[in-house]
Amino acid sequence: MSAAANPERGEAALVLDGVTHVLRPSFQALVAAEAEIGPLFELVERAASGRLGIAEIAGLFWHCLREPPAIDRAAFGEALAAAGLKALTPALRMLIGQILAGR
Repeated sequence: MSAAANPERGEAALVLDGVTHVLRPSFQALVAAEAEIGPLFELVERAASGRLGIAEIAGLFWHCLREPPAIDRAAFGEALAAAGLKALTPALRMLIGQILAGR
């Protein structure tokens, strides 16, 4: 990616296979994510209760990518799975915080 994540803009950095991806929960990105994975409020509720699936995380992250990745969506999903939930949690937490804050 060309620049680091800017937390003041609600962005989160996600490192996969040594490559930093910047996630930006813009209105357009969240609308696209919601169209795929369902209402964002329900996503937040599932996350809070520990019932958020990897496919939902992958969908949210994919739509929130600030720039298109050099890999396709399937490879992106595989990289997420390989990274593990511990590595994904900080970015997920930041995005959920932005969804709730309504920035």
